[in-house]
Amino acid sequence: MKQCKYRGWEYARIGDYHKNLDPNWSYTPTYLRKMKYVRKFLDSLPKEMKILDAGCGEGVLVEEYRSKGYSIEGIDLNYESEYVKRGNILNMPYPDNTFDVVLCLDVFEHIDFKDQPACLKEIKRILRPGVLLISIPNLAHLNSRFRFFFCGTFDRTDIEINHVGERPIKENIRLIQEAGFEIVKKKGITLTVPIIYRKIICRRPAWFRWLHDLFELFAIPSLSMLNIFVCKAKQNM
Repeated sequence: MKQCKYRGWEYARIGDYHKNLDPNWSYTPTYLRKMKYVRKFLDSLPKEMKILDAGCGEGVLVEEYRSKGYSIEGIDLNYESEYVKRGNILNMPYPDNTFDVVLCLDVFEHIDFKDQPACLKEIKRILRPGVLLISIPNLAHLNSRFRFFFCGTFDRTDIEINHVGERPIKENIRLIQEAGFEIVKKKGITLTVPIIYRKIICRRPAWFRWLHDLFELFAIPSLSMLNIFVCKAKQNM
């Protein structure tokens, strides 16, 4: 068994919760759809491309794709192992123009508002220029809009102390573009149909994953709980 050198944050409390995925975790249906999309994206890449999974957690994709012969590395502030280098994505230990592709999956919302532009700038620095695939929760998803209209509160995707930088989709798009990236594709995941999502799907996600996936047919980015952006880094002038 591979030894983990360091665990912080939730990994210290509950262990490798992505590797040991709980089918009854309310986020599991969203996570599985996201990972399906990311794997399809990675499978389309030449194996010689240099890939970084920034904020990779336990390094699920790093371990999986390295075993397939891909040139992939992982970095995370709260985890260190054979597959994951411990480090801060606001100041990564890589030279300029090191990678062809950077993944940043469910990380951006954990970064303070004031540090988010610096995060994107750092990612752009280490790209050749290349491709950034980033997944970010959308504070303006359908049920959040519904709840704010009727109750004056948001339906956040996690508690405020975990998602300290959670924003609506238009703000995330603006930040990505201001950092010098061109968004070439957007993908929405998890349409949060009011009442049905929180009262049925989230309470029994293993049972009602089929219902979650059925709604994916209508998961446009502006109303989805999670957005995936495929971005190209523009040339520095």
